[in-house]
Amino acid sequence: MIDKIAASVAEALAGVKDGATVLIGGFGTAGVPAELIEGLIAQGARELTLVCNNAGNGEHGIAALLKAGRVRKIICSFPRQADSHVFDGLYRAGKVELELVPQGNLAERMRAAGAGVGAFFTPTGFGTELALNPDGSPKETRRINGRDYVLEYPIHGDVALVKAERGDRWGNLTYRMAARNFGPVVAMAARFTVASVHEVVELGQLDPEAIVTPGIFVSRVVQVPRTATQAGGFKNTA
Repeated sequence: MIDKIAASVAEALAGVKDGATVLIGGFGTAGVPAELIEGLIAQGARELTLVCNNAGNGEHGIAALLKAGRVRKIICSFPRQADSHVFDGLYRAGKVELELVPQGNLAERMRAAGAGVGAFFTPTGFGTELALNPDGSPKETRRINGRDYVLEYPIHGDVALVKAERGDRWGNLTYRMAARNFGPVVAMAARFTVASVHEVVELGQLDPEAIVTPGIFVSRVVQVPRTATQAGGFKNTA
């Protein structure tokens, strides 16, 4: 019998190793798997490479993981925001590396990993510093139908952390409105995906037409309570 339900966040995250590449869903504060990030801090893995949309807000979630000194490198689209002071301080002190990736490229690089695409050409970033590799060497380019493109490669993760709304024991997931954001591509791109859900349902209760992330992409599902803030419709409602 397939049963991917974990009894606790700690159990779901027990296998994360030092040096892992961790893909994290979320856009700003919407859809961030806060309970899983807290669990990763408690789990203790270090020297992590994070792949996410932004580099944390305030001192919670991704920012808390950065502040705990667990992150070696972050690959993201929006590292600097009004409340990204944790990342700012670490980056200026040379304590964390940054690889900046345009948001569409970030999503497509993860989708490509899940779809088995070896590489793809995109016009985004051509002629800018974003067309350079992290070591400063130029990326491959090509002119196609009169337009210039840059070759980009997939981003594969060792672990993905996603926040969903409902899930079943096979790992099928549905999301809550905008909380979906990067969740589906993050789940596809990792070898081991952990999803937090607010509700675990019986097999068959999820409409097959409404399932966004099929269970084939999910390794563990753990139920977490909905907080008062989430229920009240403020910043973290998603």
